[in-house]
Amino acid sequence: MLRRAIRSYGGTFARAIGSAGVAYGGIPKETADVVVVGAGVVGIAVARELASRGREVLVVEAASTFGTGTSSRNSEVIHAGIYYPPRSLKASLCVKGRKLLYKYCCERGIPHRQTGKIIVATSFAEIPKLEHLLRSGKENGVEDLRLMEGFQAMQMEPELQCIKALLSPSSGIVDSHSFMLSLVGEAENSRTTFSYNTTVIGGHIEDNFLHLHIYESKGLQNGTNDARLLPQFVLIPRLVINAAGLSAVPLAKRFHGINQGILPTAYYARGCYFTLSKTKTPFSHLIYPLPEDGGLGVHVTLDLIGIVKFGPDVEWIVGVDDISCFTNSSDRSEKFYPEIRKYFPNLKDGCLEPGYSGIRPKLSGPGKPPKDFVIQDEDIHGVPGLVNLLGIESPGLTSSLAIAQCIASKYSK
Repeated sequence: MLRRAIRSYGGTFARAIGSAGVAYGGIPKETADVVVVGAGVVGIAVARELASRGREVLVVEAASTFGTGTSSRNSEVIHAGIYYPPRSLKASLCVKGRKLLYKYCCERGIPHRQTGKIIVATSFAEIPKLEHLLRSGKENGVEDLRLMEGFQAMQMEPELQCIKALLSPSSGIVDSHSFMLSLVGEAENSRTTFSYNTTVIGGHIEDNFLHLHIYESKGLQNGTNDARLLPQFVLIPRLVINAAGLSAVPLAKRFHGINQGILPTAYYARGCYFTLSKTKTPFSHLIYPLPEDGGLGVHVTLDLIGIVKFGPDVEWIVGVDDISCFTNSSDRSEKFYPEIRKYFPNLKDGCLEPGYSGIRPKLSGPGKPPKDFVIQDEDIHGVPGLVNLLGIESPGLTSSLAIAQCIASKYSK
């Protein structure tokens, strides 16, 4: 299946520059124009944008389909661009991406809703933090923010309790799977090929090209990549986009010849979600407390069919394969109740049911200030034709179309 997908993709390009299908240490290899590693929302968006501008794109994904990692384990929130330091990539790409995402969804009928968000201060000590978010958001270009007294917010949301609040009318929610499905379809219509169950286990630099080491996912033990494992296939692209999400930093470190010193340390934070049961939907807006270490606090999000979700919390873990990721999250609900009751005092015991959990790919650890997105190209790491997308956590979904345009503007034909 792997060879068939890659051969199907590579024929046109191979004819254009000559086939590289000779043995490499007994291992077959093939040339390519663009290879995107990872079929999460960012990888798909980049593939679609590059293909629409004339590049021949192959997307390789270790899972059996697209969007099974971080892209399917989030709040599905369209962020306005409030939380991020001015002039950061997160700020600029979120604000631009939000506008692109709403436009994309409206034009294609992708389910979404501009619900608005209320960020709350539940104590007087939190008011300066709320005012800081207002200043930061305005500097980032979020023009519709409004500071409200607590009674004004509680008139809008009678179940809410707060002493001051920040209203963000441009925040919303989106059906992330429908969005990704649309991106995949448009990418394929522009002749992008998707090869699932295909893992990039590493790579090396030869003749000024990055050679990707490919292995069928089903042949890997427990999803791990042994550094001594020989590839089944070698791909030699002109351009590689490392959009592997949780695996992006570890993968970059397995590219032999790259300067390891310029690669950041990867950190991982698990977050659990709980859903509200046995009661009607208490809110019509997204409700957020003030940000906490590693996240935005246990907040209220709504989905498009009316299910209310609370989360995520923050649990720092050693790595993606940390055993805590596979434990039952139901016992964590006892930590959720007191956090939620700070702004939703009428939450009744027994109303929270385990939802799902996800892992954030972070570039800073516990107690450290959050780091910006990292987009590394040859100017930074010195490897021709390689772009590393590192630490693409929230607001990655909102920013995806803007990230794609940013990359395509430099690497389109």
